[in-house]
Amino acid sequence: MPIVTISRQYGAGGSSVAGIVAASLGAEVVDKKLIEEVANRLSIRPSDVEAETERPRTLLESLVRSFSALEPGLGTGWTPPYPDPLFDPRKAIIELTEQIINEVADGGNVIIVGRGAGFVLRDRPGIFRVFLRAPGDVRVKTLMTRLGLSEAGTKRKMNETDSNRAAYSKQLYGRDWCDPDEYDLVVNTGRVSYQAAAQMILSGVRERVLAPA
Repeated sequence: MPIVTISRQYGAGGSSVAGIVAASLGAEVVDKKLIEEVANRLSIRPSDVEAETERPRTLLESLVRSFSALEPGLGTGWTPPYPDPLFDPRKAIIELTEQIINEVADGGNVIIVGRGAGFVLRDRPGIFRVFLRAPGDVRVKTLMTRLGLSEAGTKRKMNETDSNRAAYSKQLYGRDWCDPDEYDLVVNTGRVSYQAAAQMILSGVRERVLAPA
């Protein structure tokens, strides 16, 4: 059963393309569901999970976390947001996210969008890894309609999100998020429709994953 991972630039149509591919394969799309499952298992809000995933840790956050593990006297005046000062919520979220990605991959016939799934599963057989991109001006138009922001505000949000995703992959997996060599297929959804992009993915899956050995 095929397992497709879709990495995507913000506004390149990841969820839309995933839905089309999933409908053709009779597969499940794992996107927001993954966030909800992590939140449920950790008994926290989905918004807290989303805030921690696909976001790099800043130097300040790393220093604060390391200081919190030292003697209590060094942290006077600062109270950690969790009862256990050694508990690292981001680490827990990331580890559980990777665990759930592997769990859903074990079942097969799934389309996993984002969350570094392509890097988590890169050594597993039967994986078809996709990257969706599009020119900035195309994505800005798409996102302005979706987000209801100004053009300037949309550009800031787009660039910030893409930078965070790239840094997240680099920090956790030491991989270049935009390197085409990391993927089986790279599609420019600014040049082809979402439907056409989905058909390219399906063709690749049939050739690379579903074809008889």
